[in-house]
Amino acid sequence: MFKNLRLLVKGLVLVSVLTSGLAVAQNTPLRVVTDATFPPMEFVKDGQRTGFDIDLVEALGKEMGRKIEWIDIDFKGLIPALQSGRADMAMSAIYITDERRKVVDFTDPYYAGGLVVLTKKSGPIKTLKDLDGKKVAVQVGTKSVQFLKDNFPKAERVEVEKNQEMFNLAQIGRADAAVTGKPAAKLYAQSHPDMTVLAEQITTEEYGMALPKNQPATTEAVNAALKKIKANGIYDKLVAKWFESTSK
Repeated sequence: MFKNLRLLVKGLVLVSVLTSGLAVAQNTPLRVVTDATFPPMEFVKDGQRTGFDIDLVEALGKEMGRKIEWIDIDFKGLIPALQSGRADMAMSAIYITDERRKVVDFTDPYYAGGLVVLTKKSGPIKTLKDLDGKKVAVQVGTKSVQFLKDNFPKAERVEVEKNQEMFNLAQIGRADAAVTGKPAAKLYAQSHPDMTVLAEQITTEEYGMALPKNQPATTEAVNAALKKIKANGIYDKLVAKWFESTSK
């Protein structure tokens, strides 16, 4: 009888510890790394991070009951931050690729984008074929770099650390074009009348949130929260806010 009582007490203690651990996990901030230099996805305005990705993660955190702890880092350091345990998730307009899947997990896709060419209206680049032999700005660590290597080896790559540097080079003529994500390129061209985005889109890609491979429960929780905010209309409101259209 006493033996059974001791086993019962041990069982209750174990349940208590597990429940307590779960509560701590739920209350622990979700550490999210981002490179906030890619409007309208993520950027800094009046000293505050803002953008579609930022709003989306905050909405997901609220749905999961977890506070978001943002960490700013260069784009090329996002995945290494996950691998080293410095962060729990990376959200920074990251394309889901087979190569990246080898080292991190991805959530379900949350938005469709793709690579495009941003150039001056009066410049020499009118079609994709015109990229060969020209100076093309790309951001280090992005898919744009490999795309140029594979498809336009004669293009002179001008690799920069920040998205804004890439746009500036194309704007002042130190690069003939920039190859980058469609949302940011479109927004930049809208505010700079002398710039344009070629109608011929290079690729169609899907954005995903990246997480360490050893945190499958977190990936599942984020996916569940994403489904909920799509069902309750919050996601559509964010899409309308940042892209002036409803999601499809």
